[in-house]
Amino acid sequence: MNDHREQIAHFEETCRAHGLKITHQRLQIYHVLLQSAEHPSAEALYKELVRKMPTLSLDTVYRTLATFEELGLVKRVETIGSQARFEAKIEQHHHFFCDGCGQLKDFIWPSFDAMGLPEELQEVGQVREKNVVLHGLCRQCLNSERNSP
Repeated sequence: MNDHREQIAHFEETCRAHGLKITHQRLQIYHVLLQSAEHPSAEALYKELVRKMPTLSLDTVYRTLATFEELGLVKRVETIGSQARFEAKIEQHHHFFCDGCGQLKDFIWPSFDAMGLPEELQEVGQVREKNVVLHGLCRQCLNSERNSP
């Protein structure tokens, strides 16, 4: 679903199928997530949207994100020691998290996706999703570290 129009249509279809009204606030929250490559936190979404919608509350953003996550419209990206970040990109991909600047970048890893699970995990239960969050330092932070006295 690379085309934003397709994703908006999927969003509207999913909301209707679950009896969820397509309000201006919900649509704007989803739209910002759809266009963002930054994987914003709930707080960052709120700060961006409250300028256009002064009556929007942070609680509404949190509840909306939880609902969207439950419906499979957005994914939560957990990062160690940081706030949960969100994205509307639902195609299989993974993340690189820079521990220096907090940048979160998408990447694909077909060979990882194709790998079977370790035998000990097969005995644990059923895996619903495989994804990786790699932690390290981005090039910019590495260069800054090397150049600092």
